[in-house]
Amino acid sequence: MHADLILVGGGLANTLIAWRLRAEHPGLKLLLLEQGGELGGNHTWCFHGSDLTESQHRWIAPFVAQSWARHRIVFPARDRWIDGSYHAITAERLHATAMTRLKDSVLTGVKATHVGPDQVTLADGRQLSAAAVIDGRGDPGGRHLDVGFQKFLGHVLKLEQPHGLDAPVLMDATVPQEDGFRFIYTLPFDERTVLVEDTRYSDSAGLERDAMRSAIRAYAESRGWGISAVLREEEGALPVVLGGDLAAYWSDGPGVPRSGVRAGLFHYTTGYSLPEAARLADDLAGLNSWRSEPLHALIRKRSFRLWRRGLYFRILNRMLYRGCDPAERYRVLQHFYRLPAPLVNRFYAGRPTWIDRLRILSGKPPIPIGRALASLFGSRGNPMAGLTGENS
Repeated sequence: MHADLILVGGGLANTLIAWRLRAEHPGLKLLLLEQGGELGGNHTWCFHGSDLTESQHRWIAPFVAQSWARHRIVFPARDRWIDGSYHAITAERLHATAMTRLKDSVLTGVKATHVGPDQVTLADGRQLSAAAVIDGRGDPGGRHLDVGFQKFLGHVLKLEQPHGLDAPVLMDATVPQEDGFRFIYTLPFDERTVLVEDTRYSDSAGLERDAMRSAIRAYAESRGWGISAVLREEEGALPVVLGGDLAAYWSDGPGVPRSGVRAGLFHYTTGYSLPEAARLADDLAGLNSWRSEPLHALIRKRSFRLWRRGLYFRILNRMLYRGCDPAERYRVLQHFYRLPAPLVNRFYAGRPTWIDRLRILSGKPPIPIGRALASLFGSRGNPMAGLTGENS
């Protein structure tokens, strides 16, 4: 079987690429391969309105399941509402929407056992070929990157009574601080349906699932929410980059173009990948030819460009993970949220100004300054690596 372009992995990044390419180049023969039964797996992706351009908002709108005009953050010493739109894409909505345009191009329930620049071998022995293959199967393992994790386990709950929320609570850090900076994240989908996630900025990716499930139930009980049913469980571990060798990271493998987290295209502090996925989809939709070698070079260049811009975020991440004890990490975020809403939005969009950067580091330090400075240099993963030479 031959195609013009094969996308391996039916997650967010490859689905958005396929959606944009089909819209702008309807004659392009695409194949989107997904190991599971549906695109998107079992996940919820969120983004701030300021993360995307007006054009990107327009084409991504069909995927958006819910939007809100503001959100709340809660810490032991800070309780604040922040204005600015916030949006959620559920896996169910991603799959249903994508299939309206891509149905004839999607193969689900297929596992790729070999992925090369211009061919894919499936577990059932079939071989597929194309002018180019893009591998979007998540993080290959981070052997060359120094990372912490934002990990989570969440339940979509159907409640016996209305929950009373009219907007998301992105961080409720009044819960016990365990396994790093810990908070509860809530998204209200309708008056009796809410996603509740137990989230930790942790040194390890491992999930204590039973304990986290119990914590979700305990949080619901503390809010007076009777649970009628658990509609869905989701989990994940998003990378938080502290440093590393991006050139070595990209040298792993046979030169296959990548997308999403596998390409290093995500916010280095939050691990969120949707804005970068939208930008890459726009880049590829603007091309008139899709061949493996130039695609690899284009995406790799974008990854290195983000790495250079991400130096400031890696420095902040090292302070968060190395500059204080895990149970004290919440103080760093509590301190951050003293800042004006426009600055907060620019930070999450990955575009803080130089004045923003100075303001983030100003004021009374929430952690010991000596330990914070010492955190910038360690035995592995200098955050300033990769800023000169081929990466410039």
